[in-house]
Amino acid sequence: MTKNGNSLDQRTFDKLSRLYVIALSTIALSVIISQILVRNHLKTQQSDSTVINIAGRQRMLSQKLTKDIVSLSVYSDKKNRELLKNKISETLTLWELSHNSLQKGNKKLGLPEHNSDKIKSKFNEINPVFETIKNASTSIVKKLDEHLEISIEDLAINIKNVTDNESSFLVLMDGIVNQYDLEANKKVSWLSKLEFLLMGFTLLILLGELLFIFLPAAKSVKATLSELLFAEKKAKKMAFDADELSIAKEKSMKELKALSHAMDETLLFARISPKGNLIHMGNKFSRLFKLSKFTKEELFWNVLSTNENEQTALELLIEKFKKTGWQGEVKATTKEDVDIWLEMSIIPFRPTEDKLELLIIASEITDRKAAQLEIERLTKESFEEKMSQQKIISSKIIENQEKEQNRIAKDVHDGIGQMLTGLKYNLESINVDDIEKTTSKIEHLKELTTNIIKGVRTATFNLTPPELSDHGIVPAITKLTQELGRLTGKEIVLYNKTNFNQRLDSLVEINIYRITQEAINNAIKYADSSNILVSLSHSKNILSIVIDDDGKGFEPAKVKKVKNGDGGMGMTFMRERITYIEGRMFLNSEIGKGTRVTLNIPI
Repeated sequence: MTKNGNSLDQRTFDKLSRLYVIALSTIALSVIISQILVRNHLKTQQSDSTVINIAGRQRMLSQKLTKDIVSLSVYSDKKNRELLKNKISETLTLWELSHNSLQKGNKKLGLPEHNSDKIKSKFNEINPVFETIKNASTSIVKKLDEHLEISIEDLAINIKNVTDNESSFLVLMDGIVNQYDLEANKKVSWLSKLEFLLMGFTLLILLGELLFIFLPAAKSVKATLSELLFAEKKAKKMAFDADELSIAKEKSMKELKALSHAMDETLLFARISPKGNLIHMGNKFSRLFKLSKFTKEELFWNVLSTNENEQTALELLIEKFKKTGWQGEVKATTKEDVDIWLEMSIIPFRPTEDKLELLIIASEITDRKAAQLEIERLTKESFEEKMSQQKIISSKIIENQEKEQNRIAKDVHDGIGQMLTGLKYNLESINVDDIEKTTSKIEHLKELTTNIIKGVRTATFNLTPPELSDHGIVPAITKLTQELGRLTGKEIVLYNKTNFNQRLDSLVEINIYRITQEAINNAIKYADSSNILVSLSHSKNILSIVIDDDGKGFEPAKVKKVKNGDGGMGMTFMRERITYIEGRMFLNSEIGKGTRVTLNIPI
């Protein structure tokens, strides 16, 4: 505090506040705009991906249609002709639907209604070829419907129309797919430039905050450091006094609770007119408010309080409920300015037929009200503290989820995605006329397919191992220790002491698995251990899992303080999970002597 009682000059403070609001609002606006643009672009990108996939599929469908039509010359029996006719009809229907949807849009297929002028131009170029193949194919299906064993000479013209136009269709369709891909890449490039512009704008705002907000504020704060140093001694004394007050507060709370149960209600009563004039006041009421004598002109609310606001509130209360009655709490103030809380009832009654009076019956609840307010204050402080801690835990959970999702997305994109792309191009490059090259490519495709399957299994294992849902917790942990040992080179051993093989609730099993996985990963990442032993044992009601490592150890007390978000979140998540399944977790560690995590789960 400065000598005049202000921490900073008020005008400077107002100016800094306005600058902060403007700067932070601008940053928030740029972030919101960038998020909106990114999300809109992602939706467009999904549509572009669907368009490219369906456009690329048109090539495959045209080849399949041509292949099935050419096969008619090989088979002349009814059975094979029937099968080929059905295949041609199904392929033609899907091919025609996809071709028209690419041009006019289709909500079910996720295709947009509008194309660029270049795409429209390319479709205008390919449509005659498409119509020729479609009409020839439709004619073939129609003739087969009329006579399955029709001679191949009767179909020769239509077959020739299909085969002669297939290569033209494929070339033109390649141009359409490439144009779709080019337009999608331009959208990505545009978004990238926009993101750089928004990032540069945000950095300029931050630089402005540094020059015009933080540096001036730092100078002002520097001027108050001498006063803060002087206040440090006083703050230490206040902290000591606060601890003493905290002890006294707990003691007072216990006394207030005991008093609340042991206190006898003291009834207070009075009679007043409908206008509030005092008619009669009992002795206890009189002693409480120091009223020895009163006249008929004395107003009841003036007796109960010296505070004008309280007097007005009581007057309005009596005026409103003088005919219906009322019960509740009111606040009064004695002549010594002592606050008193009353639980009061207003009861209208008629001593005679033509006279109305109000009976006031009350009991003093000052001590109970004070205790109630104190409890509400303490409850609010405890709630706010728990909410603050929960927000920190929630933010860390979200952060870890985002990291895991990014890792999975990268694995799928860089691994499985690239292999699938290679598989697609290899399939498209197969020439059935070259048997030797086709055989070689098929062998390569088998190897590529095997690698894709391995990649999918690895990604699936990283998410949730199939052993967990298929066979239970013991096979899942067995697979976990084997895979982690193979990947890290650590000696990770599972020892099932009591041959536990029971199945548990699925939620219990997944939480046990995640806690064990976290404990082993902690031993690998942070303990610098060489050997990890996972032991299982069980009794009639308890499953016990112990994870031991020979690492460098740590101080368990340091991972328990997460209120300020300063570490130990992995251990916090483990405790959250074990609490959810009504189990218990014990952590023992010592510097240089390794760590032991013990899990006890009811079964």
